[in-house]
Amino acid sequence: MERTVWIVRDHLRCTGCRRCEIACSLHHEGWIWPEASRIRIFMPFPGLEVIHLCAQCDDYPCVEACPVEALSVDERTKAVLVDREKCTGCGVCIDACPGQVPFLHPKDGKATICDLCGGDPECVKVCVEAGYRAIYAVEEEVNVNRKLFARPPLEVARDIAVNLYGEKGLEVV
Repeated sequence: MERTVWIVRDHLRCTGCRRCEIACSLHHEGWIWPEASRIRIFMPFPGLEVIHLCAQCDDYPCVEACPVEALSVDERTKAVLVDREKCTGCGVCIDACPGQVPFLHPKDGKATICDLCGGDPECVKVCVEAGYRAIYAVEEEVNVNRKLFARPPLEVARDIAVNLYGEKGLEVV
């Protein structure tokens, strides 16, 4: 069975330090630019940090939806790759993604998605180095359904809030 790298998320361990965003933007952009990071940390509610990045769905709905075939799947890493020459920035991939993970890059308006840094994710290195282990890389079978992890940040935040505070914690006073 073919195996691939996948980034595990443990939302309860995330401190919101955003080291992952910094490492990603340094690697891909050459400078600290969190808005262009392929991994994002959202804080929809005070104290709740939501790690948001490509889940590498088993059926890759973003790739299938692209009307200009600008998205493909890397044979080795199984990460989604964006051909920036072909991409028109139409946003169809964002709408097709169950987690609305792809975003339009702030510089060129093209689709931007985690490419796993070629199989050695920089975000994981800094999170593990810091001792948080909110994200870490594992090798898994390719046919594992990861779409379960492709959810919008607010939906994930709600589940985290229930986990931490119970249903009553979500009630508006």
